[in-house]
Amino acid sequence: MTSNPYADEVAAIPGVPHRWTALTIALTVIGFVVFWPLGLAMIAYVLWGERIMAWARGGDGALTKFRRAAEDMSRNFRDEFAPKSAGVRRPTGNAAFDAWREAQMRRLDEERRKIDETTEAFEAHLRAKRGAFDEAAQREEFEGFMAGRHGGV
Repeated sequence: MTSNPYADEVAAIPGVPHRWTALTIALTVIGFVVFWPLGLAMIAYVLWGERIMAWARGGDGALTKFRRAAEDMSRNFRDEFAPKSAGVRRPTGNAAFDAWREAQMRRLDEERRKIDETTEAFEAHLRAKRGAFDEAAQREEFEGFMAGRHGGV
């Protein structure tokens, strides 16, 4: 025989291993003594804690529905506003705007290509300049070493 006469009733509640134990009662009392909202939070945890945890795990589907809605919204946003390669852009139905947009996109693509070429040429120039500087510095260092070696011997 157990010391708790309501143990069978508590164990019969699915998903709730226990409700009130000595620890939860003590924490509730301490919570009220220290700061009354802590006591209320402890009571809420004891009464609804399992449901809150199930909801957080997506057990009742609310969080799952929220995640699915967020994914749909991000997919729609991505489809609508993501940069598209030339020729894949959807027509808007306004022929003048579509022609202007295509001309602007071609112009921007050409400018991007020119910027990329200029960047590559500048980086190659910097690499060559650094190489020449390093070569000159190493030669100077070597000549100083050799002069010191011959002068000291």
